[in-house]
Amino acid sequence: MKILAIETSCDETAAAVVEDGRTIRSSVVSSQVDLHGRFGGVVPEVASRAHLDLIGPVVDEALAQAEVTGAHLDAVAATIGPGLMGALLVGVSAAKGYALGWGVPFIGVNHMEAHLHAALLEEPDLVLPVVVLLVSGGHTMLVSMERAPAPATFPFVYRLLGQTIDDAAGEAFDKVARFLGLGYPGGPAIDREAGAGDPRAIAFPRGLHDGSFDFSFSGLKTSVITYVRKHPEVAVADVAASFQEAVVDVLVAKARHAARAVGAGALCIGGGVAANSVLRQRIAEACAEDGIAAFIPSRAMCTDNAAMIGATAWFRLRADGPTPFDVGAQPNLRLPFV
Repeated sequence: MKILAIETSCDETAAAVVEDGRTIRSSVVSSQVDLHGRFGGVVPEVASRAHLDLIGPVVDEALAQAEVTGAHLDAVAATIGPGLMGALLVGVSAAKGYALGWGVPFIGVNHMEAHLHAALLEEPDLVLPVVVLLVSGGHTMLVSMERAPAPATFPFVYRLLGQTIDDAAGEAFDKVARFLGLGYPGGPAIDREAGAGDPRAIAFPRGLHDGSFDFSFSGLKTSVITYVRKHPEVAVADVAASFQEAVVDVLVAKARHAARAVGAGALCIGGGVAANSVLRQRIAEACAEDGIAAFIPSRAMCTDNAAMIGATAWFRLRADGPTPFDVGAQPNLRLPFV
């Protein structure tokens, strides 16, 4: 089964052809980073207009790389949420148009569920249950991904273990990077700058040391701003490294705690912040110490992409059937937790 998948939830225009939910025949991503960089963040109207310009060429390239046409496809999928309303509408409308034109089913996909399934694209034999640390610009959460009990038609169930009570980790990276004058996007900028700094130079606080699985990064962000204003001579690299260390410390500690609590055999990371070099290294080290498997996806599978949408669509089509064409974009869509 070959599925054309489209992803336009934020500032990446992406399309992919995925076969049987596992094999990536093509994956094309057109980034809008340069468009939004001068504004210090994503401008929804700019993102929507860019998607309109890019969606056709990106889909054409995905089909060409996969060496298929509409006649070879079994379904068309698109992210229906969460995300920016205008951006989502571009991808949803395009996918419905392709599906109607080719006479194939349409599948609406939850973007956050797709991040969970990104792990399965590169590790199809992943043993469940696993704990997934999902960290991005809009979300920071710990999710237990488990095998669904019979006679469920969909093979997985998700349990929310904890989430941020204020800023997401990626949001904190963006805000601190902007304050330090490092530009946008903040995650890669902090990662690069921190390489020249001392992660122990400044003892920034670690939020929510209460034994819970919830996160808080707002206080850390405020501490960085307060410290730099009081010590204007401080090296930016040291601030970046110390801030990054504080974020990673919390993410890794709570992820390990969650994995132990549910008896998970593996710990996975996903979302844009999962591309952070220090987080990837520390997760691998922590899992080795704890005797569990670590799944650290390629950086291409961490950031927004359409291949993960295609993988999720395959499971959803088999379990739930096609999505009605009257389903619209849902910017506040949540994961289907049990």
